Amino acid sequence: MSLTLGHMLTVGAILFALSVTGIFLNRKNLIVLLMAIELMLLAVNLNFVAFSYFLGDLQGQVFVFFILTVAAAESAIGLAILVLLFRNKTSIHVEELDNLKG
Repeated sequence: MSLTLGHMLTVGAILFALSVTGIFLNRKNLIVLLMAIELMLLAVNLNFVAFSYFLGDLQGQVFVFFILTVAAAESAIGLAILVLLFRNKTSIHVEELDNLKG
């Protein structure tokens, strides 16, 4: 039995649905929200790689490389902001962060 494009797209859709469910079910913890967003990006990347493989083109895989680079920078900056928020507010719950001032 070989993997087809439908199998890969199904796995990507399941990962995307899990991440959307994680975002809607947990709106209190920012770390879990960031992890759900990263899972969403990985689901989209899986679809890019699947299409790239089955079409025989490397452009999708190169695009995934750039997406992963931007996602790594985003998560590093996001975690740095979370550490600063936790130091100032001693909590990372979303309800308590509604009055951010610049």
